[in-house]
Amino acid sequence: MLVLSNARLFLENLIKYGILVDPIQVVSLFLKDPYSWPAACLIIVSNVFIMAALYTERRLAVGTISEGTGTFLYCVNLGAILCFPSATVLTVNSMTPVGGVFALGVYTILLLKLYSYKDVNKWCREIRQAKARTLSRSNSCPSVHRANGNAVHSHVTYPGNLTHRDMYYFVFAPTLCYELNFPRSPRIRKRFLLRRLLEMLFLMQLQVGLIQQWMVPTVQNSMKPFQNMELSRMVERLLKLAVPNHLIWLLFFYWFFHSSMNFVAELMQFGDREFYRDWWNSETVPYFWANWNIPVHKWCLRHFYKPMLRRGLNKLAAQIAVFLLSAFFHEYLVSIPLKMFRLWAFMGMMAQVPLALFVARFLRGNYGNAAVWMSLIIGQPIAVLMYVHDYYVLHYGGVSEAGTA
Repeated sequence: MLVLSNARLFLENLIKYGILVDPIQVVSLFLKDPYSWPAACLIIVSNVFIMAALYTERRLAVGTISEGTGTFLYCVNLGAILCFPSATVLTVNSMTPVGGVFALGVYTILLLKLYSYKDVNKWCREIRQAKARTLSRSNSCPSVHRANGNAVHSHVTYPGNLTHRDMYYFVFAPTLCYELNFPRSPRIRKRFLLRRLLEMLFLMQLQVGLIQQWMVPTVQNSMKPFQNMELSRMVERLLKLAVPNHLIWLLFFYWFFHSSMNFVAELMQFGDREFYRDWWNSETVPYFWANWNIPVHKWCLRHFYKPMLRRGLNKLAAQIAVFLLSAFFHEYLVSIPLKMFRLWAFMGMMAQVPLALFVARFLRGNYGNAAVWMSLIIGQPIAVLMYVHDYYVLHYGGVSEAGTA
């Protein structure tokens, strides 16, 4: 029945608007000027911050600089990773919103990776100082072991990991948590790689088609009811937008967390393939957030949540702090590319805290699962409509006089 009802909506859209899919139009979302590539240039510049982190660690490893100086240099470097791209996006007129989101997403991932890189190397220095101050350089360098007559991946100990090869492997690896020795797969499976590549290409085009054909007309037709504050029409448009929005979100989840991350992992022979768990069975809000994005969850647990518990914070305060951090980055990745600050994404994330408490106290089993799904299906289109409405008002001086049918 769900398939038939959604097929009816799609056919209704096709009859009403015709075919709106235009793959060439996607290029304009990333580039205003074909001779100006600000997002790509911004991403290339990120190598400066990567090298700054590597050479800071090398100086710390040999004792050229103190821990205090190293911490200061890291604060400057990580602060620059946060501020430099946002200032660039806000000031460069040729930067499109989509290009800005992509560039800021890359820098956000890099920020979390380099923070993990800093922590792990600091732990290695503490262990080295506590256990073996006389550890020789020869024992610290990579050594190759043999298994059944074939060389396997090198086992690295600190500070033999402070190389360009190791750093860039971590930068491109589908994880946010640094390790000296990542689990590695024995070989690249070409058929598996090809399947993931075909999935990526197909699903990307499908998402673009659904956005152009289904979401854009629905959003445009929602502007006038929002301008006139017609509550019934607003609710009707919200519910109409919820279907394509949720379908596209599910497609994006599969495209990113299954197809894309497995493609990168296979290409790099990265062994840890746990990118998500059964979040669709979530009966509580915390279970959903802990299982739908495992790389981010592991980073928060390892570098943010547990350190706060060790400093004496209680679990509830630490969990709220994690949601605050997540809310900040959600807003950072939306408001800056759109060049407006409305806090809808921030408030949407922080609303998860009272929702989590309510679901945990009053709902159990399937009722809790239904509450989680409803928050996903309804919450996202509300934020989409809020941002689109405010963007039109801010940048075009009023709301588009689109039809309301």
